[in-house]
Amino acid sequence: MRLRNIKGAKEAIAASPYVVHNPEEYKGRWCDFFGNDHPIHIEVGMGKGKFITTLAALHPEINYIGIEKYESVMIRAVAKREAAEDLPNLIFLRYSAENLQDVFAEGEVARIYLNFSDPWPKDRHARRRLTSSEFLARYRSFLSSTGRLEFKTDNRPLFDFSLEEIRSSGWELRDVTYDLHHSEYMTGNVMTEYEERFSAIGNPIHRLVAFPPQN
Repeated sequence: MRLRNIKGAKEAIAASPYVVHNPEEYKGRWCDFFGNDHPIHIEVGMGKGKFITTLAALHPEINYIGIEKYESVMIRAVAKREAAEDLPNLIFLRYSAENLQDVFAEGEVARIYLNFSDPWPKDRHARRRLTSSEFLARYRSFLSSTGRLEFKTDNRPLFDFSLEEIRSSGWELRDVTYDLHHSEYMTGNVMTEYEERFSAIGNPIHRLVAFPPQN
């Protein structure tokens, strides 16, 4: 993925009070960080932050953590957070998804959102897809036994790959649809920037919910 460098993004993120720069220190203690015992929901690859900022405003009873590794994208989410009303239940991490098990303890996360993740279309890059069996194993290490993963994309090959990986990894699939915006699951749906763009040009949005194995 090639991203346009945004001048000053690195410095702005480093100075932002909404970005946690030492997240490993809070592993197993995120409720202490937020000062409450509310459920923790994370978005892995939050992009420009519209989705998670909207959710945080709608659900003050939930703690949200937006995770993004690209500074030139994350700076947009930081700007949205600065412009929003007070949202004490939302913070950001500039972090790589490959190492999230170093940030969250067993059972610490109640929900994981994956929205319009990089499809990594070449077969040799399949392990990098955020719904690969390798990533599912990482999520399982910190997702609660009653937690869930929600995934949305307009990329049909990635969605079909995800269904296969989730099934073969022993996760339970529910609420699967190849056309979210014309399905029963649209109620309460919060759209991302990509979702707005792709649905506006007629691309069907695929969506699934998955629950971790119980053994």
